[in-house]
Amino acid sequence: MTAPVLHLVGEVLVGPEDVRPEAWVVEGRLTFERPTADGLDIETVRGFVLPGLVDAHCHVGLDAHGAVDDATSEQQALADRDAGTLLIRDAGSPADTRWIDERDDLPKVIRAGRHIARTRRYIRNYAWEVEPEQLVERVRIEARAGDGWVKLVGDWIDRGEGDLTPCWPVDVLTDAIAAAHEEGARVTAHCFGEASLYDFAAAGTDCIEHATGLEDETIRQFAEQGIAIVPTLVNIATFPQIAEPAREKFPRYHRHMIDLYDRRLDTIRAAREAGIPIYLGTDAGGSLPHGLVAEEAVELTKAGLTPSEALYAAAWGARAWLGRPGLEEGAEADLVVYDTDPREEIGALGHPSRIVLRGITI
Repeated sequence: MTAPVLHLVGEVLVGPEDVRPEAWVVEGRLTFERPTADGLDIETVRGFVLPGLVDAHCHVGLDAHGAVDDATSEQQALADRDAGTLLIRDAGSPADTRWIDERDDLPKVIRAGRHIARTRRYIRNYAWEVEPEQLVERVRIEARAGDGWVKLVGDWIDRGEGDLTPCWPVDVLTDAIAAAHEEGARVTAHCFGEASLYDFAAAGTDCIEHATGLEDETIRQFAEQGIAIVPTLVNIATFPQIAEPAREKFPRYHRHMIDLYDRRLDTIRAAREAGIPIYLGTDAGGSLPHGLVAEEAVELTKAGLTPSEALYAAAWGARAWLGRPGLEEGAEADLVVYDTDPREEIGALGHPSRIVLRGITI
């Protein structure tokens, strides 16, 4: 059975400054030219139309204990899809989720392979755990296994020091990032604290996840180098919970995590004011549920982004950054429709009236 032609009417938000009054979905693709064939079954869809949303830090195939089975991965991907997330950058997973690519009803996934961490310096069962002399080789392997990204763990609690410390010597890190670039991949890294950010900036990273440790000098460096950040504020909100078990045994780490939490909104506000590229990610998977894209957009506005900037981080800008089309002539029709203008009310992202994936209404 052939899907009807969708006539999108209202405000088709092609870009921050590019709004069209109408568009059509024909045979799964978007067009701004009125179809002329006779006898078409046309369904009119009214509202505010955005490109399918992007979760740029998501983990399909992962829960708090490590890899999950395909049925659980499917439910995770469906939860993201039903929230309007139609493109995922999977920022590290030990599960093989390539089968998702064969499913037309699930979001498109850009994979970073599996996390790469220092031995016994990350969550058990998540990462390849290696020592510095093994890092470059493992980065090359993951660069070839992923979809153009590699994910490193840049810092974690050092139980000997009793606080967050960088995981890698900066010279080794520099060689590893250069190796990823030689393989055609970009590098991102989990970083909570301050010190690791200096090393990643010096080593030429492309992106940092969380970035709670940004301070004046690294903000300047990131802005000059165009290093992007994905704040995952819905995850940072759990820092007090993460830190509480360490209160007695590792008091420095506990205080540090609480301080990073307390200044989280000011940190991202300063990054935004400096011009650092910011993209939306939820850190779904692990300990957080999927489908939190709207909640993260609201958190970004609390950190000083305007609703339009939050939408740029979640849609137009994120898709361009990841090299995927938005609402473009001839592109696959991945889009979300809202009754309320999300540029005026960012919370509207949590209430899509229509989700269209590959031209099919979900």
